[in-house]
Parts: sequence; structure tokens; C-alpha cells
Amino acid sequence: MESLVEGDLIYLLNERGVWINDTSTWRKGYRGGENYEFGIIAHNGQEIVIVEVKTTLRVGQVEAFIERFKKAKGYMPEYEARTVLGAITCLRAEEASDQHAQNQGLFVIRAIGDSAFIVNPEGFQPHKFG
Repeated sequence: MESLVEGDLIYLLNERGVWINDTSTWRKGYRGGENYEFGIIAHNGQEIVIVEVKTTLRVGQVEAFIERFKKAKGYMPEYEARTVLGAITCLRAEEASDQHAQNQGLFVIRAIGDSAFIVNPEGFQPHKFG
């Protein structure tokens, strides 16, 4: 699933005005007594976009991601000076979880076939953390 989204991610975010240079997958670690894991991190010199990857998305998973997402700079201090944006990608969304994610200020990316697209409406402004 990560490779399906990662292939289009730079293009998709650039198209929405977030100028990304590169991506990293599966950032895992342990800091402050907690394990953390992020599926994809997209980078440019000033911002990062942390992407949660799910096959089937549910509201509880959006909430859990937001809690981890809020701690990202503590987990990865090299990003302390950067603005952090969030995105969730999925094949299917249940419980209106895609709308819930958008309402929380996250990009929502839908994977279909061999590509992906951002479902947020044109003009959507993601919430910026830091």
C-alpha cells in the first residue's frame, strides 16, 4: 500500500501547493518511553507531511493517528523547526472517516488501482502544526 501511494505522493502534494522534494517510508523508533511508526514522510526544506497508510480507514484510526501525529516533533527532533502537515491514505473509508480526517485538517488520499488522488476539495487548507 505504501508503494502505491508513494509513487504519486510528490506529484499530488505539489499539485496542491505543498512543494515536496522527496519521501521516506517506514520511519520507526523509540523516544521518550514510547514506540512510534509513520508510514511515509514527505520532505522539503521547511515542511514535512506525515502520511498514515490504511487499507480500510475507520474513525478510531484517524483519532489514533492524530495523537501520534501531534507528538511527531518530539519523536523526531530533527524536524523541530519545520511545519508539520498530515495526510491519511486508504483504499476504503468507513464510518465517514475520510470526512472526519478532512475536518481535522488532514489531506485525504484515496488509492485506486495503480494510482492515488487527493479527495479534499480544491482550496482545502491543511492544518499546520508548528
